[in-house]
Amino acid sequence: MAELEIHTAHGAHADGFGQAVGILVGIIGILLAVVTILSHREHTAAVVHKTEANDQWAYYQAKKTREHTAQVGASLLSALASDPAKVAATGSKFIQDSEKYAKEAEAISAVARDRDAESKHAEARAIRFDLGEGFLELGLVMSSLYFLSRKRFFVALGSVAAAIGTVIGVAGLLA
Repeated sequence: MAELEIHTAHGAHADGFGQAVGILVGIIGILLAVVTILSHREHTAAVVHKTEANDQWAYYQAKKTREHTAQVGASLLSALASDPAKVAATGSKFIQDSEKYAKEAEAISAVARDRDAESKHAEARAIRFDLGEGFLELGLVMSSLYFLSRKRFFVALGSVAAAIGTVIGVAGLLA
C-alpha cells in the first residue's frame, strides 16, 4: 500500500498577520485583566468608604441625641427646681455637656462628609474602569473574530475599541 500523508495543520508561519492578531489579542487580554482588577478594587473601596461614612453618621446621630438629652435635662432641671440656686451647678453641667456634644457632632459630621466624598470619587473611578473594561472586552471579541472570518475589518474595529477602553481605563487611574 502506498503511504499517504495528510497535512491537516498549517505551517507555523503560514499566516503572519494572524500571528500579529494573536499577539494583539493577548495584549488586549492583559489590559482587560488589569482594568478588571482595578474596577473590582474601586468598587470595593467605594463600599468601604460608604460603610465608614454610615458609621460616622450613626456616631453623629448619637452625639446629637446626647446633646438634645442634655438640653432637655437642663430645661427640666430649671423648670422643676424649687430652689434654682441648688440646681445651678447641675444645670450648668448639662449646658456644658450639650455644647461639648454639639462641637463633637460637628467634627464627626466633617469626617462623615469626607468619607461620603471619597465614596463618590471611588464610584466615579469604578464607572470609568467598568466602561474601559467593556470596550476592552469588545476589542478582544472583535479582534478574535478575525480567526473565524479572516476579515481584517474585525481587527481594525477591535483595535479601535481596545484603544478606547485603554484610554478610558487610564483616565480612571488619573481621576
